[in-house]
Amino acid sequence: MKQKLLLSFFLLNALYAGAQTTVIDSIMSGGVYRNYRLYVPAAYNGSTAWPLILNIHGYTSNASAEQAYTNFAPIADTAHFLMVYPNATVYMGQPTWNSGFGMPVDDIGFLSNLIDSLSAGYNIDQNSVYSCGMSNGGYMSHTLACALSSKIAAIASVTGTMTPPQRTSCSPGRPVPVMQIHGTADGTVPFYGGSYSIAIDTLVKYWVLNNGCNPSPAYNAMPDINTSDGCNADHFVYNGGLMGSTVEFYRINGGGHTWPFTFPVGTTCQDFNASEKIWLFFRKYRLSQFVGIDDQAKEEDLLMYPNPANGLLTVEATDFSSLTIVDVNGKIVLRSAQKQVNISGLANGIYSVLIVSGKGSSVKKLVKI
Repeated sequence: MKQKLLLSFFLLNALYAGAQTTVIDSIMSGGVYRNYRLYVPAAYNGSTAWPLILNIHGYTSNASAEQAYTNFAPIADTAHFLMVYPNATVYMGQPTWNSGFGMPVDDIGFLSNLIDSLSAGYNIDQNSVYSCGMSNGGYMSHTLACALSSKIAAIASVTGTMTPPQRTSCSPGRPVPVMQIHGTADGTVPFYGGSYSIAIDTLVKYWVLNNGCNPSPAYNAMPDINTSDGCNADHFVYNGGLMGSTVEFYRINGGGHTWPFTFPVGTTCQDFNASEKIWLFFRKYRLSQFVGIDDQAKEEDLLMYPNPANGLLTVEATDFSSLTIVDVNGKIVLRSAQKQVNISGLANGIYSVLIVSGKGSSVKKLVKI
């Protein structure tokens, strides 16, 4: 039976191999269907756990536009990560993320559910889940750093910030590596702050303090490669943070409300590729270094089947110690020192299973049907 399940798994994943693709799908979250676009590089075959990056669009925009505008595909193809572009709900006539704006939408819950849902269908490295975004999507990435630090290892924001109340209430409970990219001439999210946005210097200082970084940054003047783009950039790195965390800040002098190195809309910095810098930042960090979760055990040392399941769930692990099943709200619903447990009493849905063994620990996704 186990061999048949494993064969089915590899046959299913083989369907994704050989050609890059964008999967358009939706999940039920908060009582409504929420849709997204998932970019899957041609090299993905499911045999190895890959990082996952959430790329969140701005106000009035959408997932398709964000995918084209930020152009992560060539980087994902070579660096081997999956990238998901979720869509916001429409609020007062425009797609908007509830990133501290008091809307009646649980976008934190949606994005958490989206991570769980994708983890059930794809082999995702739970220690390498990240979030970036543009404008309102940048706000939302900061929101996830504050409220979903149990799943998001690091974040990056381009032209986004926090609302003043959000800064006051933000409580990630751990250091969160943050990259901020912002233009001093941004007319939409002002560099020096506004009614719905804290100043970028204030934002950076908040994360420097939260992470315990050295308040005196290492400074690098970015080469002004394109002298006709109307701007130049400075790079500040705040090192020495707790648990190896840092804060990086790219200040685009004269830059507008744009994503560096993409389509030249307004004053767009062409001196560096923001998408490339974001990935190079993300890949330095794993969730395990901040929340005490060990790196995942090797697949040959740990098996969990069947999955999906509706009765007995079996775990095979070298020097097995325990398993803990957690629901999407973070509540522990079952804990056992036995390799086989009955999950028939659990509600249908997606769960995280923490398996501890002599080889380390691993977080796997379980679908109860």
